[in-house]
Amino acid sequence: MEVLQDSWETNVSSDTQQLVRSWLDLDRNPATRSEIVALANGGNESELKARLSTRMAFGTAGLRSKMGAGYTRMNDLTIIQTTQGLCCYLLEKFGVDACKNRGVVVGYDSRHNSHRFARLVVTVFVNKDFKVQLFSKFTPTPYTAYAVKKYSALAGVMVTASHNPKEYNGYKVYWDNGAQIIPPLDSGIAASIKGNLRPWATSWDDSIVDRHPNVTDPLHDIIRLYGEDLRPSCSRYERNKATPLRFTYTPMHGVGAEAMKNAFKVFGLPDYIPVMEQIDADPEFPTVKYPNPEEGEGALLLAMMEADRHGSSIILATDPDADRLAVAEKDQLSGHWRIFTGNEVGTLLGWWAFTTYKERRPQFDGSKVHMLASTVSSKMLKSMAEVEGFQFQETLTGFKWMGNISYQLLQKGHEVLFAFEEAIGYMFGTSVLDKDGVSAAAVMAECAVCLYGNGKTFASQLEACYQRYGRFISEVSYFICESKETIFELFHNLRVDKKYPTTCGGEKIVSVVDLTVGYDSSRPPHFQPVLPVDSDSQMIQFVLDNCVFTLRTSGTEPKIKYYVEMATKPGSSMSEPELRKRLKHIVKAIIEELLQPERYRLQAR
Repeated sequence: MEVLQDSWETNVSSDTQQLVRSWLDLDRNPATRSEIVALANGGNESELKARLSTRMAFGTAGLRSKMGAGYTRMNDLTIIQTTQGLCCYLLEKFGVDACKNRGVVVGYDSRHNSHRFARLVVTVFVNKDFKVQLFSKFTPTPYTAYAVKKYSALAGVMVTASHNPKEYNGYKVYWDNGAQIIPPLDSGIAASIKGNLRPWATSWDDSIVDRHPNVTDPLHDIIRLYGEDLRPSCSRYERNKATPLRFTYTPMHGVGAEAMKNAFKVFGLPDYIPVMEQIDADPEFPTVKYPNPEEGEGALLLAMMEADRHGSSIILATDPDADRLAVAEKDQLSGHWRIFTGNEVGTLLGWWAFTTYKERRPQFDGSKVHMLASTVSSKMLKSMAEVEGFQFQETLTGFKWMGNISYQLLQKGHEVLFAFEEAIGYMFGTSVLDKDGVSAAAVMAECAVCLYGNGKTFASQLEACYQRYGRFISEVSYFICESKETIFELFHNLRVDKKYPTTCGGEKIVSVVDLTVGYDSSRPPHFQPVLPVDSDSQMIQFVLDNCVFTLRTSGTEPKIKYYVEMATKPGSSMSEPELRKRLKHIVKAIIEELLQPERYRLQAR
């Protein structure tokens, strides 16, 4: 290890000196060691304390942060510490033999440092004699979730920051059921991490990965098996082969291109039209401000241009780790592109899931057939279930809940057709117990083949769903807030002494559900909510007449999100313009009366 000059010691306080020494005692990466020393040389006490006096909190989302030196950043040391904790937790829970025979799956995306971080993860595991399946190249996040379930592994680690900006990376953990971890696993792993902060002597030398007999590459096997398990989701293979429709696809500089090509082949779909400027993996994400197709037209502009050049009327876009899907359709009369919301795509996929299921099973036991959605997503599937006679389950936000509940239903012999969250995440079938942009894209393409072949479009089918199940329109957006103290103050003021707002925009608030403190005004006398309580995150839901809106913090980004949905019953005479006018009024009131961006210094999207 190189010797760093210690002149920095005169530039910072004694307390900060100790923080720096502790870091340098543990870290062996020259770049991050130098980064900390440079901050000390510059006397940057506030930055040093921000990075070294606290740690990233390990939760159900694993870890996600900017890359760089310090315990609050993603770097070699924090990756090693986290994996040592996970490793010890798995040994404690499953025992040595299971760890050796079933082991873990490790995948990674194409971001800066992802491959290196994955190798360090594997290094820790193999030095404790774990069997490890390490993908030999970057792959979609759903492949890791699928592999854990397919191989009956004990856990999976995916190194990814999904759709975050290029400066970020993350560490996502799957449990032995193939779903993301949920409480109390997160707190157990977090405690184990804290007990294993000093790197083991063997944890830094990743050269062992190249020669250790416990390490195997599942890539080609998983590509084949994933394709085989995707095939039952295809119900129009011959029509797909004959379709004149062309689909434009962008992986948003991420990992989806090859996986999407394989999925289209499984479905018999024509080769997609690639957005060439974005088709290759590039951790710089050079053509977009944010590599997130959920951001709308700004993210899909190149795809629209490419589609227009080829006369393609449908755009499919996955985020960089290919677990989310955005869909756009060109109106042939106006020439305008319509980017569907996550709720609208969820409605179409839910309709298609039930339609194709009913074709296979004209007579079915509706008590054992399920669809799921998170509580901040559209209630459309609930209405669909009531009309069609299947079961609907609402969950907390995040696919960790939908994946685990789906697993529990499968264990009872039930069927789960579809699950979704409004943040463009979809789970079609149960081969992958997590959101999967690859399978969702192939299914949406086949749905389009059927609709267009019958003279319909996504837009017209959406309207047909509204006529049958009721009209649901929503608006989802966010404000950026970097201050945890400000976020706490805002939500504290909304719930102080359980005296929640009683009106919004002049309309009466009928009930309130606060899943941070565990309160549901509609459930006296104990007022306990149906959904689990999470005191570590902020979430309050308000119910008005035919309207639900939720305020919550993001688990992975410095955002305060708001979700608003207006709904009508099937056969209602209320027109869409009337509904949208009311939606606009309520959204304006939420911002001005509850979020108060000027008071709390929130930055608009």
